[in-house]
Amino acid sequence: MSDNGIQIGLASPIVILLPHKKDGWEKEAGVDELREITLAAERLGYYSLTCSEHVGIPTEVAAVRGGRYYDPVATFSYMAAITQNIKFLTHIAVLPYHHPLAVAKRFGTMDKLSKGRLILGIGVGSLKEEFDLLGAEFEQRGARYSDSMKAVKASFGQRLPEYEGEYYNFDDFIIDPCADQQDLPLWVGGRSLRSLRRGIEDGDGWAPFALTLEQTAEMINKAKQLDAWKQRGKRFDISLGLEIKEDLTKGEGFDAVKLRLEASIKAGATHFNVSPASVSLAHYLDQITEFKEKIMPDFVD
Repeated sequence: MSDNGIQIGLASPIVILLPHKKDGWEKEAGVDELREITLAAERLGYYSLTCSEHVGIPTEVAAVRGGRYYDPVATFSYMAAITQNIKFLTHIAVLPYHHPLAVAKRFGTMDKLSKGRLILGIGVGSLKEEFDLLGAEFEQRGARYSDSMKAVKASFGQRLPEYEGEYYNFDDFIIDPCADQQDLPLWVGGRSLRSLRRGIEDGDGWAPFALTLEQTAEMINKAKQLDAWKQRGKRFDISLGLEIKEDLTKGEGFDAVKLRLEASIKAGATHFNVSPASVSLAHYLDQITEFKEKIMPDFVD
């Protein structure tokens, strides 16, 4: 679980219910099952758990995006209360839904309660209906997002944050409690070179989605030519998903999964969100145990 090498976490089940899972065991699962998974992930030494953010999904969109999204602050605060070591990754929180100081306060409080175990993954958002529902600006969200990133970064761990930007300006306000981590990791979600550039310039990592490994590797290679990449003086994380579609002992097998991990690491990945196939809670716990025992020792110190 070293912060310096490869990090392997879990894409939390239950807290998000995607359409292809609608008939699975997760549909009826709740806090008791989530507790067992959280404790098992901690005991097995996984690096992180995830939770995404949507306030409301239009009914006509739910067939594609799913309708269940647990609130990340509430979910992670519960998980933090029953664990000591595992980290919590928002994958992702939609930054333009919130004022930067609301992000600093809500997620900073969660970071305080977890003793500094939050990784804030953020995205620009794309669901116009939800922006309209929340009274958030949609058309200019990209520019606001870029400014908000800087404002949030300047506010972590600061009881009296100050920021002056294009859209957000503040000082002389007390934010207490604030994050335990003054350098709380900020990972940028997206599927474009622009999102990767934002992460390099103003964040600490990149969490792409809906890209092939070849597309991801191509973007990373391009990013390495940027001055911002060459001038970075600290670790930059690249977080990829690792979906396993069949039982580890019956499907592609341990060696094939290892080869996929190796290819992703060669492309630039430093962190993984593992999502194993499962037909029940017991099967899920068995699969993450098998992964821990048969695969993780080859990649994690």
